[in-house]
Amino acid sequence: MAWYAYCIAERQAFPELCRHRRPMPLTGVSGLFGNQTFLFPASDLAVIVSEHNPEDAAKIEQLAQPDGQQALKDHARVIADCFKHSTVLPFRFGTTFQDDDALRRSVRSNHRHFMANVERLRGKAEMHLKVLVDDTCPGNSARNMTVGQEYLTSLRESASRQRERQSKARALSIQMHRMFLPLAEEITCKRMESGKMLLDIAHLIDNKTVERYQNKYSSATQELKECRMQLSGPWPPYHFVQRSTPHHSHA
Repeated sequence: MAWYAYCIAERQAFPELCRHRRPMPLTGVSGLFGNQTFLFPASDLAVIVSEHNPEDAAKIEQLAQPDGQQALKDHARVIADCFKHSTVLPFRFGTTFQDDDALRRSVRSNHRHFMANVERLRGKAEMHLKVLVDDTCPGNSARNMTVGQEYLTSLRESASRQRERQSKARALSIQMHRMFLPLAEEITCKRMESGKMLLDIAHLIDNKTVERYQNKYSSATQELKECRMQLSGPWPPYHFVQRSTPHHSHA
């Protein structure tokens, strides 16, 4: 039987696995396309999976279709449900294993790495900030690309605008770090079609400090009037799981 994998969790978080070596249904949690989810025991870990058939594989490949989009949401929902009970290591969407042996081999060969991740992320959560701010240099290249001096001038102006954007994004990310004091962070920055810059910030924090973080966010929205900010979380630590090998995929 092929398995679709959602995440790895701590086996001890699910007492029903204590005396079982075979997969057990995960009560109250449905997976992709309404499939039953299972706790698949593997040493001192548990892999949350659901049965995977060729029809499901075809739906996953067609992400532009409604079923595919719903599958993305269902994948994240299962991980979030497990996160309520245990430290989790999320699998990428679309991760599958051909059979029981393939799944066990993968966990066995990466066991040390998985356990190191679990220890590092135990009691941690991810908060997600989106910060929208005016571009320091609105507009794209002011000139059409032509030969000669105008073309070189256009390149210099474009490079100068890019450096200014990077400087502003760096200064803003440092300010955010000082305000929120995360344990770790992942930041991306991109220029929107509207002419604004979007900072996408993931902060790793201790579960016990979620309320404090939310209070800091409220203060930040008052202090940084020039920014439009949006907060979500706490989430499983998607951005902070260190990958050791490419994911298995037989979809």
